[in-house]
Amino acid sequence: MAVTIDPIEQFELKPLVSLGHIGHQQLAFTQSALYMFAAVGVIALITIVATASRSVVPGRMQSLAEIFYEFIADTLHQATGDGGKRFMPLVFSLFMFVLILNLFGMIPYAFAVTSHLIVTFGLAALVISTVVIFGVMKHGTHFFGLFVPSGVPKPLLAILVPIEIISFISRPISLSVRLFANMLAGHIAMKIFAFFVVQLLLAGAWSVLSPLPLFLTIALTALEFLVAALQAYVFATLTAIYLNDALHPGH
Repeated sequence: MAVTIDPIEQFELKPLVSLGHIGHQQLAFTQSALYMFAAVGVIALITIVATASRSVVPGRMQSLAEIFYEFIADTLHQATGDGGKRFMPLVFSLFMFVLILNLFGMIPYAFAVTSHLIVTFGLAALVISTVVIFGVMKHGTHFFGLFVPSGVPKPLLAILVPIEIISFISRPISLSVRLFANMLAGHIAMKIFAFFVVQLLLAGAWSVLSPLPLFLTIALTALEFLVAALQAYVFATLTAIYLNDALHPGH
């Protein structure tokens, strides 16, 4: 009997606890929410344990936390300068949250939260909302000078200003789709290659070429771990770059 595979099934949301209905829409606590709460718990545990002793000679956990902190602090400083220090809690939290969720998704039979566009778009919307709200609070209407390139002849502004506005609006879309698409594609590819390995073993198709899917699956898994960390870094870096516009809205 032929065995079929559905690589999309792993992304299906499953309600764990029903919270009622709004009209015909069910409200439920899903495995996605469970993993997000777990990620927050892991981050809190790491930071609390790491900073409990505050030793001059740090232990392993404290060293790990300090490496992550200094890494994000340097990234934020390079993008925003000294004024970006106030955003350190936000950028650090987003980096750790995305990183832990990405790594959770690498656990066999675990749920890849960041493979859902609604989650990544929610994080991106938080970033852009922070940029707009802080920019308006700090600079007032001058913040909207972000959409008016300096040194450009006035007749060209009618063309360039709409382009700048569209570019700004597209930021949360590109920020969210980049993370979502990378995680989605990687998990689909891993499941398909893993299925090939199982099918070859079940079919007893031992030959010179039969180990290739296994080797490709191992290589793809290693690559996906790299992508999981890289996408968290990219998300944090782009967040820092966008926050720079809130601090320095002029072109």
